[in-house]
Amino acid sequence: MHHMNMTHFLILEIIVGALALAALVLYPAAMYASGKKHQKWKWSRYTLFAAGVTLSAAALTGPLARLSHMDFTVHMLGHLLLGMLGPLLILHGKPMTLLMRTLKVAHARKLSKILNLKYVQFISNPIVASILNIGGLFLIYKTGLFEIMHSSVLLFALIHLHVFLAGYLFTMSIIYIDIVTHRYTFLYRAAVLIAALGFHKILSKMIYASPPAGIAREDGEAGAMLMYYGGDIVDLALIIILCWQWYKAAEREHTRLLKFS
Repeated sequence: MHHMNMTHFLILEIIVGALALAALVLYPAAMYASGKKHQKWKWSRYTLFAAGVTLSAAALTGPLARLSHMDFTVHMLGHLLLGMLGPLLILHGKPMTLLMRTLKVAHARKLSKILNLKYVQFISNPIVASILNIGGLFLIYKTGLFEIMHSSVLLFALIHLHVFLAGYLFTMSIIYIDIVTHRYTFLYRAAVLIAALGFHKILSKMIYASPPAGIAREDGEAGAMLMYYGGDIVDLALIIILCWQWYKAAEREHTRLLKFS
């Protein structure tokens, strides 16, 4: 496949590793600070958050990251961890809720104002979030960007940052686990999710039929199959969570109506 300047790549590994370590340390510190003023924060949330951070970081550090430059299937595994599974686990750690509980009232209000900005609400729309997520993947794999990014560590870092942030934004726009400033209906989110899953599968088939430049056909086919079937596992988790939330919301509404009948 491709070979990057290993010195530059090592620097990127150190930066990503440091950020991941900082997140793993700051989260329990925030738990401790929050626990002084509010109800104790569940350690199970930290477990999910830590798992998500670790898996996301693994895509850009260590042996998995190094193998991804030589093996497209390993690269695709990193894509699944960084853009799908990692964000899903981190979201279940409810980091934004914890941050709001930890901050002083004045700072929490400022953060709340930022979250309510029109731009933030715009990119949090499930359709926009899905375009940023799936559309970004089409640009990476079907425009030659995949080959170009391996010649620039800065471009490589920016693209993978986008994959993570877009994956997280899409996940939080579909299932409401953490703080949400503008809520969309379950039907709307379900429709967007189904469409996004469809386009993800289409891209997988396109990669299978025509791998990115510099990728051997057999390697491209194996990577595309992992993207197709591996993505199904995370997609199924999203579907189950969304349907469960929908069911519980309908149950609460039914109970409320019975009280007034």
